[in-house]
Amino acid sequence: MYNIFGNLLISPKFYCIWTRFRSSANTIYSLSSAYGKCGVSVIRVSGPQTRKALRAIVGNRHELKERHAYLKSLRHPKSNEIIDKGLVLWFPGPASFTGEDSCEFQVHGSLAVIAAMMEALGHISGLRPATPGEFTKRAFFGNKLDLTEVEGLADLIHAETEAQRKQALLQSTGSLSRLYDNWRKRLIRCAAHLEAYIDFAEDENIEDDVIVKLTEELKKIQSEIREHLNDQRQGEMLRDGVRTAIIGAPNVGKSSFLNLMCQRDLSIVTEMAGTTRDVIESTHNIGGYPVRFSDTAGLRLSTDDKVEKQGILKAMNCVHEADLVLIMLDAGHLKKTKVNDVKSFEIHLNKYLQELDLNEEILANKRIQIIINKIDLLSEDELAKIQQLPNIFVISCREKKNLNIFLSQFENLLKELCGIPLPEAPRLTHARYRLHLDRCIDHIHVFLSEYSPDIFPDIAISAQKLRHAVKDIERITGHVSTDDILDVVFKDFCIGK
Repeated sequence: MYNIFGNLLISPKFYCIWTRFRSSANTIYSLSSAYGKCGVSVIRVSGPQTRKALRAIVGNRHELKERHAYLKSLRHPKSNEIIDKGLVLWFPGPASFTGEDSCEFQVHGSLAVIAAMMEALGHISGLRPATPGEFTKRAFFGNKLDLTEVEGLADLIHAETEAQRKQALLQSTGSLSRLYDNWRKRLIRCAAHLEAYIDFAEDENIEDDVIVKLTEELKKIQSEIREHLNDQRQGEMLRDGVRTAIIGAPNVGKSSFLNLMCQRDLSIVTEMAGTTRDVIESTHNIGGYPVRFSDTAGLRLSTDDKVEKQGILKAMNCVHEADLVLIMLDAGHLKKTKVNDVKSFEIHLNKYLQELDLNEEILANKRIQIIINKIDLLSEDELAKIQQLPNIFVISCREKKNLNIFLSQFENLLKELCGIPLPEAPRLTHARYRLHLDRCIDHIHVFLSEYSPDIFPDIAISAQKLRHAVKDIERITGHVSTDDILDVVFKDFCIGK
């Protein structure tokens, strides 16, 4: 429980909570599969009284082998009445998900069977219903998972696209945990060498260049963490969905585009300019990547309509929060202004952005993609010239023209934005990881900036910076934790997990 500095790996308050939890741990039970009518439902039990619960429900005539499935009659412990016939599995600790004795009852998924099983388990002394996320919390306390793996498991449960599933699976099986633990161990080793230098340099045969080697290693760690942080938020965008703002002048086809993506009439479409007043959002799976489209009010510099002004203000706020901004243009306007080459298009685009009140400051650090709609208004020769323009998508929402080409191009754009989940290059997925890693490299930077070959301050004071760097890594994985961090991590887990 102690590290090389003689400090608890977890805070005293957290250690007391954990001690109380272990000493008074009840056996918990809950429906682990989704609630509702289905073919099979899974009821999970975990804790010291699990074997007692098994014998109460299935009897004790036969000893159950661990991790073997048995078809058994399941009986009420009070009335001995048969509730259902189902599969029973026994997982003695520590070789279980929670690390405790655990079992599962796989029963028919009717509401009546589930209710009867839950009522039967409630009659067994020492058992109580589980709270949301309590099974996973016990796995964390039992050192079966660290916090990054716990959060990866939560992401896996909530994954809606293939790329999200891959990323969450990698994290839940320890890809980030191994990376962060490597940095943690190397930082501890640096701190240990520094502590040895402080304590024994004058009395023992300690190499004089220990500080030089230590600082070289710290620079390597700092560089690796910075490279990990410099990911353009790929992992976070993949986890949360790419926030995509659809903007443009009134009546260029933004609402038609959203309806085309939704394949239903989500936004009202009329020939009147300014129909859309509020932000309309919709989430979609495109090529395995999650996209959160936001249809916005048409942008223009002046309007006397108070409601439209509010819509324009919301549209601008949406641009500020977006990861990707889709700027829509009307092919008919390009035809009227005789845009037929790159130079004339750039002039037209700059003027268009000014009319929309979109300056470089607003679009800074945003990925911008131009979409030209209404290409059905162009002749084949005019369309051929437009298609030669670089980095544009061309479509017709009315005639659904070029839709397959657009989706293929857009999928490649999303792949570029979110990256491809790989075990050898795990992505940072949560804002709290970024916060603690930033703090970690700040502590390393302060330590390195204080050191010089000629002048070195009080080493004991500087060593504290390394201790703080280690603790920030440990706060990510849960080696050092607090109640508020655990509340955030487990709050989104469902009962039964």
